[in-house]
Amino acid sequence: MQERPFCFSIGHLLPYSMSDSNTTDFSNPSTFILLGIPGLEAAHVWISIPFCTMYTIAILGNFTILFIVKMEPSLHGPMYYFLCMLAVTDLVESTSIVPKMLSIFWFNSREIDFSSCLTQLYFIHCFSAMESGIFVAMALDRYVAICNPLRHSTILTNSIVAKIGLAMMLRSGLLALPYPFLVRQWPYCRTNVIPQPYCAHIAVVKLACADIRVSSYYGLFVLFCVLGLDAIFIALSYSQILRAIFSLPTKDARIKTFGTCISHLCAILAFYIPSLFFSLMYRFGQNVPLHFHVLIANVYLLMPPVLNPIIYGVRTKQIRDKLLRLFTHKGT
Repeated sequence: MQERPFCFSIGHLLPYSMSDSNTTDFSNPSTFILLGIPGLEAAHVWISIPFCTMYTIAILGNFTILFIVKMEPSLHGPMYYFLCMLAVTDLVESTSIVPKMLSIFWFNSREIDFSSCLTQLYFIHCFSAMESGIFVAMALDRYVAICNPLRHSTILTNSIVAKIGLAMMLRSGLLALPYPFLVRQWPYCRTNVIPQPYCAHIAVVKLACADIRVSSYYGLFVLFCVLGLDAIFIALSYSQILRAIFSLPTKDARIKTFGTCISHLCAILAFYIPSLFFSLMYRFGQNVPLHFHVLIANVYLLMPPVLNPIIYGVRTKQIRDKLLRLFTHKGT
């Protein structure tokens, strides 16, 4: 049974001829070679433009969210603390991928040290899982705010919010911790070429000349613990939220209350729907070119860091008003 990793990678699509070419008798290579976008090397400079733009938007957008929440006392509440956790997670995740990717596109700097590869691998999987956990925490916040509005401030105190954030961080950190150890234990005697611009668990272990079923099974276990359980918890939360909304007496009250969930729902859809899309593409898109898989996988990893600050900046009135006041004040 093959693993479809939580953080999509295209190591399983590596053609036999590529994986067995350049065969050497080394084990535990000191470096790996990241190919970037296989088959589109001549267009790397042009491909770098949208990725650089997306990374710039992610950095500016998420730092703007952090700055506005810090500077505006009225935003010092559970929802915005979770939003700050999401912004930090997006910053770390995108920064763990894009700088190396751009160095490949711009300077043809394809080598990555074995330890650096393991570190990048850990950060990608850890913070992808953390992002899913933060969406669960946000669903809990929406549930308490709508179903128990009078007790919201007493249930989700600052200390409880901090403990929830710490729990999400520990969960993702511990679940991702075995990945580098699993990668390190396998012997590598085929090739050290990874056909994508970053290190991901399944893409690296596919290069091992050993039985990697342990890695595949553990990847499936993490996938269930993260995407599976988190999606179930979010669905249960929103089933209770919708029951509470439909029990409100007026249509205006229902629309206004549901409007407080729109930003969270949009961010969830931007995170989970691409994962479902890649799962279907992995199962049924065997004839899709390798470079298309790699391009779309990279876009998928960068979509949440780019879209989350835009979604919350546009949909959240308090953030939007503060941002407009900042620009108006500077213009004046």
